Amino acid sequence: MNMTLEVVPVPVTDLDRAKEFYDEKCGFRIDLDTEVAPGVRVIQATPPGSRCSIALLSGMPQMPGTRKTEPGSLHGLQLCVTDIAAARAGLVERGVRVSPVMHLGATGWEEGKGGTWNSFLSFEDPDGNGWLVQEAPAELSER
Repeated sequence: MNMTLEVVPVPVTDLDRAKEFYDEKCGFRIDLDTEVAPGVRVIQATPPGSRCSIALLSGMPQMPGTRKTEPGSLHGLQLCVTDIAAARAGLVERGVRVSPVMHLGATGWEEGKGGTWNSFLSFEDPDGNGWLVQEAPAELSER
């Protein structure tokens, strides 16, 4: 049996502001924006080329046995691209505050591209949820 990661909830304070950020600034496709039950709104967005989406939620009660995640507390979500310089340029052009490209070197994190699988950048959404972008050597379908 396959067990696929398909949706990651991202806690935000303002659904419309988050929707605009992920759609217009990050280029995610908005797959769904609907009220699934009275007072429960779900926006699902998918990064270009990804099979995993994010869910922005409002009014969703906590499922028993789960913990509440506060807006801005989600960090380390990672996107992969095959050209980190182009990805950075695109995000900057659309108004996202993005870190320089960094790599892990002999003294820790250093500015500039590294070798294979060792080039990263970071950014945050309007609530402070943190994202990483990593350069991969090829598209997922080719690895």
